[in-house]
Amino acid sequence: MNDDGHTSSIRDKILTINVKAGWRPGTKITFQKEGDQGPNTIPADIVFLVKDKEHPHYRREGADLHYKATIQLGKALVGDVIEVPTLDNRMLSIPINDIVQPGYTKRVIGEGMPISNSKEEEKGDWLFHSTSSSQPSYTSNKKMLIKQALK
Repeated sequence: MNDDGHTSSIRDKILTINVKAGWRPGTKITFQKEGDQGPNTIPADIVFLVKDKEHPHYRREGADLHYKATIQLGKALVGDVIEVPTLDNRMLSIPINDIVQPGYTKRVIGEGMPISNSKEEEKGDWLFHSTSSSQPSYTSNKKMLIKQALK
């Protein structure tokens, strides 16, 4: 609507959204009365909805991040340290000291998604889930050594 209040013209306007880390899917961002305007027409609101972008390694569940990986049988039996890149470009070194089997889960507190509106910059948790590894082929000598070690 032009300043005279009676005529209108087409104008572009750029609306900027500063997406904050940790916003949940479904979060609404509303620009009040920024929609189409015309004579005798009240401008509508423009509403955007936040949607999660699929990630190749992580799955989000609330503020928690879930990560699946396969650990080789030898490392699953004696332990390992897995190096995992985080969403904020750090590397987490996660020691796995337990015997790992398919379905094993390890939780690292405070390494998940930021919790929006948190006063102390709280974060959810990061969870590692092991998947079954394919059975490697061992020589008869290695099989005998494994049997002896497990006695």
